Amino acid sequence: MYLPRQRGQLHHLPDDPAAYDAVLAGVTETALSRLTPEGSLENPAAGDDIGDTSLGITSLLGLAWQRTKDPRLPEAVLRSLRFHLRERVFTEDNPGYPNLTARNSGLPYARYVLAPGAHPIGDWPSTVWALLQLVNVIETTDGLLNDELRHEVVELGHGYWRWLTEATVFNPQDAANQAIGCVVGGLMLARHLPYAQGELVRQRALRLYADEIRARRVRDRGAPLPPEHGGAYDNNYGPISLSFLAQAHRVSGEEIFAEDGDTLARYIDARLCGSGFDIGGPRYSEQHSGFESVLGLRYFSRRIGADLGRYAGDTSWGRHAVGADGGVDGHFAFMLVWQIQDTTSWHRTPRTAPTCHQLRAGTVTVSFDDRMTPSVIEAGGTALVAAAVNRQHGFGPVTDGFLLCRPMGAVRVADHRVGGLAAKLVSKPVVGRDHVLRHVQSLYVTDGTRLWMTVVVEQLDGERYLLVGMPYVAADGDRFRRVADFPLVASTGELRLTHPREGSPDSFDARDELTQEQAAFALAADPRGYGDPDAGWRHVRTTTALEVGPSPDAPEGLDVFAVRYGEADGQVNVVCERSEEGLVLRTESFTAMLGGPDAHGEPQLTLRDAGR
Repeated sequence: MYLPRQRGQLHHLPDDPAAYDAVLAGVTETALSRLTPEGSLENPAAGDDIGDTSLGITSLLGLAWQRTKDPRLPEAVLRSLRFHLRERVFTEDNPGYPNLTARNSGLPYARYVLAPGAHPIGDWPSTVWALLQLVNVIETTDGLLNDELRHEVVELGHGYWRWLTEATVFNPQDAANQAIGCVVGGLMLARHLPYAQGELVRQRALRLYADEIRARRVRDRGAPLPPEHGGAYDNNYGPISLSFLAQAHRVSGEEIFAEDGDTLARYIDARLCGSGFDIGGPRYSEQHSGFESVLGLRYFSRRIGADLGRYAGDTSWGRHAVGADGGVDGHFAFMLVWQIQDTTSWHRTPRTAPTCHQLRAGTVTVSFDDRMTPSVIEAGGTALVAAAVNRQHGFGPVTDGFLLCRPMGAVRVADHRVGGLAAKLVSKPVVGRDHVLRHVQSLYVTDGTRLWMTVVVEQLDGERYLLVGMPYVAADGDRFRRVADFPLVASTGELRLTHPREGSPDSFDARDELTQEQAAFALAADPRGYGDPDAGWRHVRTTTALEVGPSPDAPEGLDVFAVRYGEADGQVNVVCERSEEGLVLRTESFTAMLGGPDAHGEPQLTLRDAGR
């Protein structure tokens, strides 16, 4: 079984002008064959996200005409544009729409579902999308629209903007991608309005960004992020927000969009494994966007000097949205238009500067969460996610069923690189059920193909072991295959793979053909698509887990746990000794010194390659 939405690294998709011309040629042929006598370019199989879709295809046809001057396109553009103006512009309030601040305003909006009152909650983002598609039509059809029609289209765009910002609550779904999209629509529209009117729209768009989006950012892993559906980041919508920030900077030149995009891009870079795998988010844990992310990932990969294009997106949507029948859908067409217009090239080499919430070298990645506990470890082509024991999730030492990974005080981090080795030391104060404060030191060292994780803690009582993750997926070409085992691992103590003893709604057995997202949604408080899968996953009581017993040769008064991922040639040879400077860890590949805290309380880490 494969994850359905992480299908390939996005920078593998050709993005040269010839490739994009081929994409537009395919869209053109599909659109011309679909165009109805009324002028509709909607996918016949679509039932929702429909109010802007025909207009999206119109904008792509306008771009195709701009690039090729295909004589078949002017009539199709005009017919389809008039269809939207005639059939898809609504000015009467949608029955049941809950977010109006001005009733019976008469301002135009686009519907998420066409039938009155059928599902009005999506009208706000549908109108944002319609505004963006409309502005792209204006900009790609220069010479096709007469003055009267162009004026009508610009006025409609202004009406959409006013409905979004005057007649309804701004950003009612707490979805930053939609809100930043609205700001982009205002910035683009402003360029086509009379100067005074356009400047009012532009300034209003910038204030909305500052006051309603930027001021409401949520911190995760040290980064202030535009929130998505109530959470700090969603790995479907987060990269879409990054694309909107890229377009906002391209259109306005305002440095605030570049700065916030850089922050979000660095955060994404720290989350992503080298393979492009990622997991977690408040709306979709594993459903990744495709072409909608390319603009932002490509634009900011160049700005921050990181290989963001390794993001494993949904390549079934590699070029444009696809309807239920597999046909071209106009939803998100504006992203394809901008992607084609932008000439930024991918930055394809990883950042080498140490990053607090990631350790990455070669094919090994450790991504850390906000508590500096690993969220994903990738080595040997397999990704492990946090396991659960007694409803506690993470990586770390367990004593009598209590997981010691939640910090009770400041977490300290030290990075060190030497030769072909990269290391990170995480020092974390924790409290167990006995209320005793213990200091856990976790050392992660990689040579680019293997990862050593060594954890040192004051000697624990009772049954104790190190929880070292749940095997979850393995890279299989451009796909991620579900797995239930991780054969490439060795340890100083007893190593075992455990599974839940009995099936229950709050246990997760990796041997079942069930994804983390499916299990999480089943435990979420709201229906699938609206619930928070991360919150649902937190209700999981126990999972498949790799467990490592303590080393039998630890210094007196200490427990030492050591495991090596990525190679299974016998046990790990880790020797831990006390010295005047601190603890010395020796392996066949390196020697590490874990020194006491300095005058500022920071841990000291030195590393020496055994081959030197």
